[in-house]
Amino acid sequence: MSEAVTVRILDRDYLVGCKPEDRDGLISAAAYLDGKLRELREHNRSGGLERIAVLAGLNVAHELLSLKQQQSSRGEQLAQHLQALKSKLEAGLPSSLQ
Repeated sequence: MSEAVTVRILDRDYLVGCKPEDRDGLISAAAYLDGKLRELREHNRSGGLERIAVLAGLNVAHELLSLKQQQSSRGEQLAQHLQALKSKLEAGLPSSLQ
């Protein structure tokens, strides 16, 4: 079931459909995007709305990809640490228990 949620971005209201459980996330995402757009608009007075929107999209996409890369790297490090611990445990156990 979908509900209509109004979000405000750069002083314009947008009606967006979403699941009730996604409502808070949608509102947070809209507020985050609004903040990014306002920040870019302040620094790019000569740029049009389309340019500002594209720049904001690129910035948000870059942030997302950076976070995904960090998460992947941390996952790999954790897997290596777990493998090292497993090896140490196996080395300390008698062969009859392995």
